[in-house]
Amino acid sequence: MSNTKPILPKGMRDFTSEVMFRRNYIFETVKSAFERYGYAPIETPAMENIGTLTGKYGDEGDRLIFKILNSGDYLSKTDLNDSTTSKSLTKQIVEKALRYDLTVPFARFVVQNRNEITFPFKRYQMQNVWRADRPQKGRYREFYQCDADVIGTDSLLCEVELVQLYDDVCSQLKIPNVDICINNRKVLSGMVELMGATDLFEDVVITLDKLNAIGLEKVKEELLEKGVKSESLSILDTFLNTKTVSDLSSLLEQSEIGKKGLEELQFVIDNVTKLGLQSANLVFDITLARGLNYYTGCILEVKANDVKIGSIGGGGRYDDLTSNFGLKDVSGVGISFGIDRIYLVMEELGLFPNNIDVSTKVMFANFGFDEAAFCLPLLKQLRAAGISSELYPINAKMKKQMTYANNKGVKFVIMVGEDEMESGILSVKNMESGEQSNLSIADLIKQLS
Repeated sequence: MSNTKPILPKGMRDFTSEVMFRRNYIFETVKSAFERYGYAPIETPAMENIGTLTGKYGDEGDRLIFKILNSGDYLSKTDLNDSTTSKSLTKQIVEKALRYDLTVPFARFVVQNRNEITFPFKRYQMQNVWRADRPQKGRYREFYQCDADVIGTDSLLCEVELVQLYDDVCSQLKIPNVDICINNRKVLSGMVELMGATDLFEDVVITLDKLNAIGLEKVKEELLEKGVKSESLSILDTFLNTKTVSDLSSLLEQSEIGKKGLEELQFVIDNVTKLGLQSANLVFDITLARGLNYYTGCILEVKANDVKIGSIGGGGRYDDLTSNFGLKDVSGVGISFGIDRIYLVMEELGLFPNNIDVSTKVMFANFGFDEAAFCLPLLKQLRAAGISSELYPINAKMKKQMTYANNKGVKFVIMVGEDEMESGILSVKNMESGEQSNLSIADLIKQLS
C-alpha cells in the first residue's frame, strides 16, 4: 500500500488551536456587534445551483466560481462532437457550485422565504466561501466572510448604520488608523455617461477597481483595449483628481443619475459626521468602484492603513439582486468583514490580548485511581462555575504532567494526594509565578471567578 504525502490544496489552510482561539476572538467580537445592532443570524448551504451564482459577479467573477462535477458517471449523458467546447461541456456536466460570496445566496434565501420574513429584514451570516483565485498573502481559495445586510428598504439610514458598525468593530478590536472609504455607483455611472461609454459601464468599473493594483497607466491601456475612446480618458482624469464630494457638483451637472448619486453620498457623509465615529475615518474616494455587478448605490471599503494588505471589508447598496430570482423592487444594502485579513492585520500589529489562547485554566494532576475519582466532582464544580478545567488522564510521572500543563498554557495545577483528600484543602500551584497555596474548592472558585 503506497503512502500519500500529506499536503493541502493550494489556497487552503489548517488552523492550529492557537490560531483558532484568535480567530474565534474576532468572530465573537463581530457577532456581538451584529446582534447589538439588531441583526439576526441565518445560514445557507455551501453548495448552490450554478444558475443561482453565475451572471451576478461579472465575467471575471464567474471564472472564479468553483464548479462541482455531477455525481456518478457524469460523462455518460453528454453529447460530445467536434464542436464541443469546454464551456458547452461544462453546462452538461456541472449543475452545482460552491458559493462565491454570501450576498447572492442571501438574495435567493430572501425570495424563497419571503412569506416568513418580516421586512425590512436584518440578517448576519458568518460562513466560508470559495474562489478559484491565485493564492497570495491575504487571499485564499477558501475563506470566511462575516456579512450584515438590511433588505426591504431603500433608506440611506441603513448606510449610516453600517458605517457605524464598521467603526464599532474596528474600535472593539483596537485596529488603528482605519479608513472607511465611500463612493456611489451612480456617481460612477454619471462619470461613464459623460465619457460617452455607458454601454461599457461594467468594463470601466471592473478595470477602475484594479487601479491600486496596476496603476493608472495600465488602467487606461485596458480601457482603450475594451473600446473606451482616447478623448474620454481626459474626463476620467478630471474625475480622478477630485478630492471631495462638492468638487463633483459642477462635473456632474449634466448627469441626472450622477446628481442622484451625489445626493445619496452627501446624506450619508453628513449624518455620519453629525453622529461621529469612535476611531475610524470616513473618506470619500472617487476611485472606489467595487467590481461586482450587483451594486447600484453607495459602496464602502475598509482599509487598515498600517498594514499593506488591501481592504479588510467592503459592501454596498444593491437594488435589483432579488429580481434575478423573481422578486422585483426589493432594495438591500450590506457589508462584509474579511476575517482572514483582519487576523493578519491584528497579528502584524500585535493586537491580540494575551489571555485568549488558553483552553484550560485549571488542571488536576493524576496521582492514581482513588485520587482521580476524588477530583471528578471537584472538576464538575469548577466547570459549573464557568472555569475551564481538566484532569490529566493517566497516573504518569509528575514531570510529564507538568510539561503537558506548561506546553498547554495551564494557569493552575491542583495536586490532590491522601492529605488533601482527608482535609478537603487543595494544593494549588500557580504556573506563572511558581507559588503554591492551599485552598478549599469554594475559595478556589471564588478566587478564579
